[in-house]
Amino acid sequence: MLDFRLRVFYTVAKRLNFTKASTELYISQPAVTKHIKELETHFKTTLFERSGNRKISLTPAGTLLLRYTEQLSGTYNELDFDMHQLVKQHAGMLRIGGSNTVAQYVIPPVLAQFREKFKEVQVKLITGNTEQIEEALLAKEIDLGIVEGIHRNPQIGYQEFLKDELVLVCRSANSVIKKDTIKPDELKSLPLLLREPGSGTLDVIAHALKPLHLKLSDLQPEMQLGGTESIKSYLQSSNCFAFLSVQSIINELKTGSLKIIDVKDLSMVRPFYFIQPHGQPTSLVELFIRFALAYRPQ
Repeated sequence: MLDFRLRVFYTVAKRLNFTKASTELYISQPAVTKHIKELETHFKTTLFERSGNRKISLTPAGTLLLRYTEQLSGTYNELDFDMHQLVKQHAGMLRIGGSNTVAQYVIPPVLAQFREKFKEVQVKLITGNTEQIEEALLAKEIDLGIVEGIHRNPQIGYQEFLKDELVLVCRSANSVIKKDTIKPDELKSLPLLLREPGSGTLDVIAHALKPLHLKLSDLQPEMQLGGTESIKSYLQSSNCFAFLSVQSIINELKTGSLKIIDVKDLSMVRPFYFIQPHGQPTSLVELFIRFALAYRPQ
């Protein structure tokens, strides 16, 4: 229900990149520019500051519009969900499996809101890497999975939940690199912390490196670790680097303990997916998916 121009603005404001926004919205970059200019004309103000190196930032007016756009989007989503659930009653057990990043940083706030609204529904959450969650779904140990990575199992149906971005991260005091942007070939010489085989994050990294003619085997792994929190702790005490979800480092970016290093021409935007067996979902699975889509994090 949200005006499409506001959707375009919201995506650009979150990515601060017109090219990434056009890819995410499946429209051309000139179309993105056109919608932004229409909004700037309507409000008679500039929404983005554009610098010579093609970087953009929000103006004070843009920051204000972003705040209102987030509020409007949330209100529309809640209205749509509540209207559909007005006359329904729900109860029972819902078993959800979440891949590590999703289970730690994305889904807990949604689960808290869901439990507040549907007190008769009991929820059980299990955690594993993407491969483990897919196996649990096929073994009928869970009713619904939420995973990251490249969808590829023909026995499973994948539905996009929300988008995430992987970024190259190191501690702010890292002495290996002082600059904020590096070339792709420079990745070959960096000591990297990587996730374990079966991780959706590792899948996404391998897929994103291909267009740059790089492979995982070209990298210099310092160590493989089985979770994001372990990687973040290791980074704080070393000069290593790691590709981590933006969702997982929000607090560290705010405190300044970690920083992002841009890699030229490398984009690692990935979806998180709901996964379920093909066929008609149970009423509780369908309820949770609708709720999560309405109340998902901005």
